[in-house]
Amino acid sequence: MPVNTDEKAVDQLLKLGVADVIVAKDLKKKLMSGKKLRVKLGIDPTGFDLHLGHAVVVHKLREFQELGHQIVLVFGNFTGQIGDPSGKDQARELRTQEELEKNAKHYIKQVAPILDIKKVEVRWNADWLGKLKFADVVTLASQFTVAQMLERDMYQERIKKDKPIFMHEFMYPLMQGYDSVALEADVELGGTDQTFNLLAGRVLQKAYGQEPQNIMTVPLLLGTDGSMKMGKTTGNYIGVGDAPEEMFGKIMSVPDELILTYAELAGRGKIKDTGNPRDMKMDLADMIIEIYHGEKGAKKGREHFEKVFQKKDVPDDVKEVLVEREKPIVDLLHLLRLANSKSDGRRLVQGGAVKVDGKKVGKINFMIKVPKGKKLLIQVGKRKFIRIFRKK
Repeated sequence: MPVNTDEKAVDQLLKLGVADVIVAKDLKKKLMSGKKLRVKLGIDPTGFDLHLGHAVVVHKLREFQELGHQIVLVFGNFTGQIGDPSGKDQARELRTQEELEKNAKHYIKQVAPILDIKKVEVRWNADWLGKLKFADVVTLASQFTVAQMLERDMYQERIKKDKPIFMHEFMYPLMQGYDSVALEADVELGGTDQTFNLLAGRVLQKAYGQEPQNIMTVPLLLGTDGSMKMGKTTGNYIGVGDAPEEMFGKIMSVPDELILTYAELAGRGKIKDTGNPRDMKMDLADMIIEIYHGEKGAKKGREHFEKVFQKKDVPDDVKEVLVEREKPIVDLLHLLRLANSKSDGRRLVQGGAVKVDGKKVGKINFMIKVPKGKKLLIQVGKRKFIRIFRKK
């Protein structure tokens, strides 16, 4: 596939959904040259699912791919064992390489609706980072000062709070930067919280005699709460693997002021500002869901929303699960996968989000017992329903 050097398309690539480009003039020159660029995105697969916030940068990769450039997804089966300290007020939990590689394979499936995955180069950074000798690590470390590391906001916050900073956390940007050396990257993408790590790649490429990569950062997508970055730990996320009905309902809960931002970053398009937030959100939901579930999925999500939320009905296709024994509500929510964990279940109950046959459950030690031959409807929030039953 020849490289597209149409200036209008290049300018759109450099501006649409972009926070910053380092160095913009240099990158445009490369894009107009006709050379096939190696465009890198590093992913530490520390979780199992991607959400719309992760997908913002993947959509930008697609634009590079459509212009004919080579996309390189490098999975951190080495760096992920340590964890990126960016934006964290404490050290991350260590992961195993086996766990990371399992998650990565699931990630690849989840980005397939966005990228032409057959044309993507997939790499694993343990292939080169695992072979470095201690002398090599010392050489990498010699390119940065302790003062440079400590200038980072999250370390300043930890110092103020008297929280520890571990030496291995300083190694992370060195390793991510060395990925760019190993891959000979021309461009690297990431969120705005990754700027320091991305710049480390430029420093190390120059030290190893390579032309420094250009950097493109994308904005961080706020979650459904409208105040914090979208994330699974904060519970304000919309998963790309969510069912159409679940995704539609979550999008409808997005604050009105974020509708146009979501359209640009998550939907990769524009919706008409009609002044009616509800109708605009429904159009937004159609746009986003169609990316991952097609037109049929978008239609299914809309119909479910209209039936359950606008008409206040219970869906016709509620899943039914056999529950023979009496169980605490928190255990049951976890068992039915209506809560990610028992602690999440307690939070949902305490927040008034759990109902049994339409009645709100207010105590975390509430016991659920299904009478023989009967059924109970368990509801979490506005979108999750499961009917439990017991044999006669």
